Amino acid sequence: MKRVLFLATVLLACAFPAHAQDATKKDAADKPAEPEMKVVLDSWNEIGRKLTAMAEDFPEDKYDFKATPAERSFAEQLLHAAGSTYYFTDTVMGRKLPEGDPKRDQYKTKADIVAFVKKSFADGAAAIQSQGEKGMMTEFVYFPHQKSRVLDIAYGIIEHSGEHYGQLVVYYRLAGLVPPESRSAK
Repeated sequence: MKRVLFLATVLLACAFPAHAQDATKKDAADKPAEPEMKVVLDSWNEIGRKLTAMAEDFPEDKYDFKATPAERSFAEQLLHAAGSTYYFTDTVMGRKLPEGDPKRDQYKTKADIVAFVKKSFADGAAAIQSQGEKGMMTEFVYFPHQKSRVLDIAYGIIEHSGEHYGQLVVYYRLAGLVPPESRSAK
């Protein structure tokens, strides 16, 4: 019994000073949250980077591959995801919204699609930056009779693009390929 009591005392004595030191270190290491614009812009650029990497990497002879006949091809998925960014960009910049997805026959080559994906995300990043930190809370009529903040519209498009990224991962796997983000770093 004395031995158990001794061990408990030693453990408690060792644990509390360490915990107190950890709490002090934690408090000293806390940084303020990053500005909203930076967080949104970083997320926007990250999904744009991932989709661009796929657009550049996927073999051009497989660009018209479809998981099933009823689905969009790999190229059409990219065009849809990149084209949807203009629902954000054009809203924020006060331009007329696009009418549907970009058509595959307008973007005939892999190079055309890669350029469109890059431009769409660059245009969106420029729109985010044009709003500045205070502009993240600016409201726009996004759908008829529905106001949304810049922040909310951007996150909606980021999520939408991420969903299509996930679909494109499936296209990679069905085509017997490994997506860029899933490859081991060398």
